[in-house]
Amino acid sequence: MSSDRLHDSGDAQRPPRASGAHSRTSPLRVVILGVITLVLISLFVSLGTWQLQRRAWKLDLIERVNSRVHAPPSAAPARAQWADVNAEKDEYRHVSLTGTYQFDKDTLVQAVTDLGGGYWVLTPLRTAEGGEVLVNRGFVPPGWKESVPPAPAGEVTVTGLLRMPEPVGGFLRKNAPAENLWYSRDVVAIAAARGLNASDVAPYFVDADGKPGANAGTNAITNDAEAMTSKVQSQDRDYPVGGLTVVQFPNNHMSYLLTWYALAIMSAVAGWFVIRLELRKRGE
Repeated sequence: MSSDRLHDSGDAQRPPRASGAHSRTSPLRVVILGVITLVLISLFVSLGTWQLQRRAWKLDLIERVNSRVHAPPSAAPARAQWADVNAEKDEYRHVSLTGTYQFDKDTLVQAVTDLGGGYWVLTPLRTAEGGEVLVNRGFVPPGWKESVPPAPAGEVTVTGLLRMPEPVGGFLRKNAPAENLWYSRDVVAIAAARGLNASDVAPYFVDADGKPGANAGTNAITNDAEAMTSKVQSQDRDYPVGGLTVVQFPNNHMSYLLTWYALAIMSAVAGWFVIRLELRKRGE
């Protein structure tokens, strides 16, 4: 009798089995974990693939722009072609144009270059067909004043890089035309401030090459700060100093795509580990 009581007492003291609870909840939990894992893997793989595509696009862009920059200058888009000018096919083309500078309509736009802080000098160039093209003649330091009368005078031929307007301002500051304060090369706003007819102004501007002789630096793609500094130091400071355009395209897409793919792998491993652990618990 005592043995039966002891046996019954032992049964009463045992905790209830949890297998029923596991069987009810584990399948749903495993499914949810599997779905989350697949979603994360798909998301990270998609982001990595997008960066792979962006990298291919960026390398193609650098190659195309590099070929434009170093090509012999061709005629800048004429007035009849202005409507077709766009950044994708035209920006950084090496172009040439002929006309007469309107020095009384100079505009100084704040700039920071390897020569220090100062200004870009933008001057309208009136072409033979009657159009106006803003030309960035180059960099000048604060307090600079051009000799009077300015040189060169009369008709000139300018070579340089075709650039698209910068209407959003720069240096975290907006242009203030009423105060003659300029932080970006906004062609439309500058033309209006200088009293030019909007329909007569080209929808681009030109960054002029350096002047012949010791000042003959040409605009170029470079990621080599030492090479750029050497080029600048060779200038004879015959202001404005042209040819200072630095064409740089950040290309961090490889590191980004490796990061996204690594996260996809980590998600797969973590999901497999958690699901396997859950299945083990269910089988206990």
